[in-house]
Amino acid sequence: MASAATVDHRALDGVAYRLTSDLDLGLPSTSVADVTVDGHLVEFTAGPAALGDDIAQTHGISAFDTELSFRGGTVRTATQRVYDPQTKQVERPTLVVWRGAHHSLVTRLYRVTTRDVLGMLRTLRLTERADGLTLDPDRAAGSGFARPASVIKEVPGLGLLEMTEPTRETTAQLPPWKGLAVRGGELYRDTLSDGRPFFVLSARTVWATVVPLAHTTVEEVPGLVRRLDLSRAE
Repeated sequence: MASAATVDHRALDGVAYRLTSDLDLGLPSTSVADVTVDGHLVEFTAGPAALGDDIAQTHGISAFDTELSFRGGTVRTATQRVYDPQTKQVERPTLVVWRGAHHSLVTRLYRVTTRDVLGMLRTLRLTERADGLTLDPDRAAGSGFARPASVIKEVPGLGLLEMTEPTRETTAQLPPWKGLAVRGGELYRDTLSDGRPFFVLSARTVWATVVPLAHTTVEEVPGLVRRLDLSRAE
């Protein structure tokens, strides 16, 4: 059996999660946060520096329209013309990417100008840390987290692991049956609306879901989770 390794991943709201396991923890993570900015809900995704380029490619964007220096990094925007066959309307979403030395922040906005984008980002203090990018919304300017941010990480063999702080809303979603005892908590198996299985790990300081991927053997998930020590990092 391989020796155990420890990695820390920090969410956009500043909470850091520590994983220790002999499983492969080498893949990078992303963090997702819903932030209220001037009364509007905006979803941000943070990850490695190349994340913005990767997301641009998935949307068929080969070049950005603007590129500006901002807060120790670079802000790039690209506006597309997208036709929605269901609504029969044309939308013009703008992909916004802030890229720093080691991390990037990505969001997609509608009906905004470059001035709007910079005004929004000015209400969010961006800080690059060794274990991730954090946001510090300016409450006086009307910005704030709508809910705890999450960290999403693929663990080969196990699947997609999503970690967040436990809340009343999440703990209320626990199944009525008793879970399987694992390190620091209980593991529950449930089913998604499309019939696919998933797992919930309920611990004192961490709430996590495990979604099996194509390479995952579902029956092996409980045993793999028992090899994973998950906690909040101080």
